Amino acid sequence: MVVLGIWDGHDAGAALIADGRLLAAVNEERLTRRKLEIHFPEHSIRCCLSLAKLSPADVAVVAACTGDIAKTLARRFPGLKERYYRIRRRKAAPGYLSQIQKSAKYWIPEWGPTPASRALSVIALQRGLRRAGLSSARATLLNHHDCHATAAAWASGFPSCAVVTIDGVGDGLSSTISSYANGRLTRIAQSAARDSLGIFFEHVTNLLNMRELEDEGKVMALADYANPVADDLNPLLPFFTVRDGRVTSKIAGHAMLPHLRSILWRYPSEQFAYMAQRTVEDVAARLAEDALRLTAFPRIALAGGVLSNIKANRRIALLPNVEGVYVFPHMGDGGLALGAALAAAWANGEVVDRNFGGDLGLGPDYSDCQIADSLKRGALSAERAHDLPSQVADLLTRNQIVFWFQGRMEYGPRALGCRSVLARPDNTELRDRLNRVLKQRVWYQPFCPSMLASDAGQILEDHAGRSNASMTMAFAVASRFREALAGVTSIDGICRPHIVSDNAPGAFGDLLRAVKARRGLGVVLNTSFNIHGEPLVCTPDQAIEIYRRTEADALAIGPFLITRY
Repeated sequence: MVVLGIWDGHDAGAALIADGRLLAAVNEERLTRRKLEIHFPEHSIRCCLSLAKLSPADVAVVAACTGDIAKTLARRFPGLKERYYRIRRRKAAPGYLSQIQKSAKYWIPEWGPTPASRALSVIALQRGLRRAGLSSARATLLNHHDCHATAAAWASGFPSCAVVTIDGVGDGLSSTISSYANGRLTRIAQSAARDSLGIFFEHVTNLLNMRELEDEGKVMALADYANPVADDLNPLLPFFTVRDGRVTSKIAGHAMLPHLRSILWRYPSEQFAYMAQRTVEDVAARLAEDALRLTAFPRIALAGGVLSNIKANRRIALLPNVEGVYVFPHMGDGGLALGAALAAAWANGEVVDRNFGGDLGLGPDYSDCQIADSLKRGALSAERAHDLPSQVADLLTRNQIVFWFQGRMEYGPRALGCRSVLARPDNTELRDRLNRVLKQRVWYQPFCPSMLASDAGQILEDHAGRSNASMTMAFAVASRFREALAGVTSIDGICRPHIVSDNAPGAFGDLLRAVKARRGLGVVLNTSFNIHGEPLVCTPDQAIEIYRRTEADALAIGPFLITRY
């Protein structure tokens, strides 16, 4: 059976499972070049089918999710969705109509799905499927949080575990707790959309003049620069209570903004960020504690946009009764297509291979000939490198910035050694140069390291053998390694590492081993290969264009190495 999962909302995308194997997954932004694309994922569908060498006629089931009233209106009137996208991404000037639409965005999603909204959503989806040549496939509409939970449970590899989802809103809910055992996912607790921790943090992000659904990581980083506020003096903590797996808010999400604004008026921005971050960590940890107690399982799998918060995930991992934590790599709504494909495959009796192994190279790749043709079009002359990892390691040792384009594009929001920008991890001047010439991030938002697992055991105080192959969790850097990781460590000594197996195959593993041979630690600064405000690069042409537009020192693309000097 061939099952296609799709998501046609924020960070739209598609994923394809055939005969129980995940063959492809990609998000629309990488193909349309509009960050966090919202439209029906026609490009992603075509890309997945092409990667799997299948045609639309081969697809038996198309699974989507979310049939609440707000999502149905967006499907029926796509112009509304496009207008809000422009408002949220600061592409449209604010005005009275914008304020009305933003208010409606928080009010209407609190209404759950109805039989009518679900039926109308299916009709709207079928129109998009016909345009994509999928009219013969059976369409099914699944629950938003079930798709998040299914993805986390499947990819975790745990035979049994508690599963927690914490999101903004979806199908009238903001969080759920489920148990996973014997291949079955059973929901045991849920929180209403009005009580959303995700909406709370969206409002905080917006009030700090940042883009909601995009800049929450900046809020987390800003919090590090505050004078701490004691919990008993934090006016945001009492907003939420957690009892028996259910989160309740004393103020509904749609009505929360003015209350938060009045609190911000009394505090500096960084303290407001600190108090909000502390609230997210506290609520997430208490919900996880309830999940462990209610399921009686010592392992926990996590998904949902709020759980992109690496410090909240760290709090959960450090709970005393936790034996294992897994965060689904594409935890936000961009991962819903894969969750929908998995849930539909299971529902249709498919035995889905769980030998996922954390390999997120699920997008397009390009042959050496295609890369050579792109270099010729870009007027760049290049010869094959005789030992690419060793040559790049030499460049990094000499304080050069290297663009790295290898293999299939990563699935999810993190650069994991396929589409990366690399530099030394200890040089803060190099970090600042990288920010100026390419990333244009706020000065207080740190970059991240990639490191070999054997080095992680020394470098990270709280490593304890935990994997972090997808950069989903924060760790504390031991004091004696702070200088060696000065360019990738936040002011409070925390980093978000990409931990790579010592015997990892492929060019990126070889690179880290070559760096270790030269510098004693197999660690590099690794950030996503994109310019600020743009999606991760997908094609060789895009990689070459950014190389030409910036002051990077070298481009390692396929077997070729291009240097400026």
